[in-house]
Amino acid sequence: MKILYGVVGEGMGHATRSRVVLDDLARDHEVRIVASGRASDYLARRFGGVDEIWGLTLSYDDNEVRRTESLIQNLRGAVSGWPLNIRRAMELAEDFGPDLVISDFETFAAMFAAVHRLPLVAVDNIQIIDRCAHDREILAGQRKDFELARAVVRAKVPGADHYVITTFFYPPIDHPHTTLVPSILRSEILAARGEAGDHVLVYQTATGDERLPEVLRRSGLPCRIYGLRRDLEADQVDGRLTYRPFSEDAFVEDLRTARAVVAGGGFTLLSEAVYLQKPILSIPLAGQFEQVLNARYVERLGYGMYAAAADDAVLGAFRERIPEFAGALKGYAQDGNAVALATIRERIASALADHGR
Repeated sequence: MKILYGVVGEGMGHATRSRVVLDDLARDHEVRIVASGRASDYLARRFGGVDEIWGLTLSYDDNEVRRTESLIQNLRGAVSGWPLNIRRAMELAEDFGPDLVISDFETFAAMFAAVHRLPLVAVDNIQIIDRCAHDREILAGQRKDFELARAVVRAKVPGADHYVITTFFYPPIDHPHTTLVPSILRSEILAARGEAGDHVLVYQTATGDERLPEVLRRSGLPCRIYGLRRDLEADQVDGRLTYRPFSEDAFVEDLRTARAVVAGGGFTLLSEAVYLQKPILSIPLAGQFEQVLNARYVERLGYGMYAAAADDAVLGAFRERIPEFAGALKGYAQDGNAVALATIRERIASALADHGR
């Protein structure tokens, strides 16, 4: 069978998850990948030829999504981006002729499936915003951002035969053709064995909360910090803070042996921290509802704390409660990617059958 697999390029979590699914599907099927942004380069290094397409992007500054700048940026990109995508669609229809489409929050693939009346299966974490029910406590103070995010999510991959949603939290499903499965984790995380060391792993980009480094310095906690200084070629030590250049092996090792994790609200790292049973302080990007949602469920489950911003009181409270969070995390269990991958294969078969293929 021929499968067209679309991957959105905003945030690398989609690419790392898709890599796992693609590895599984490529054993039995012929798969062609379309991806935008950094996801295109990442997947091309593992799978060879990847069709690069244009995709939407977000503009960030000072731990906040800049909506006006994002809109302008995407309007400019669309001038050349949409003609490129139309050309790719014609080439794919003529040269590849897929039997089924899978989309990891990627609109081009979903549109291709609709135009050619092909079975479509959505595999991502963000559909949980729209296809599950979230109570007042989770949405408190976030109603406008929630409504905006839900509208965007509905428009991104409409009309799928089934939505497979990866997650570490399980709100009630309120839409049909929806299945929640455990987070899909890269092999490096599945192979890791968590142990509690002394250091805190910190992941923060240059667009994150600018107060965080100073708060961490005052805390006296030994911290290994990734993402903040992207031009590093070697560790930079500032007291008990160690700024590290990105290395996948080093990052996984630091995560595996961390006492706790301080990060934004990105789904991938939070999922990895939960799997390795690491207490979490999550400081999501303002205006990025999906990150707020993830962080608030971390707090509800007792796996860590949600904070809108970093300060001494927040970090002090988190530090005191690390043993409590570690105890709650001992109750989390997941059989690798077995359930998620089996569910995806089942939904592929079901979608094909529904379309008489």
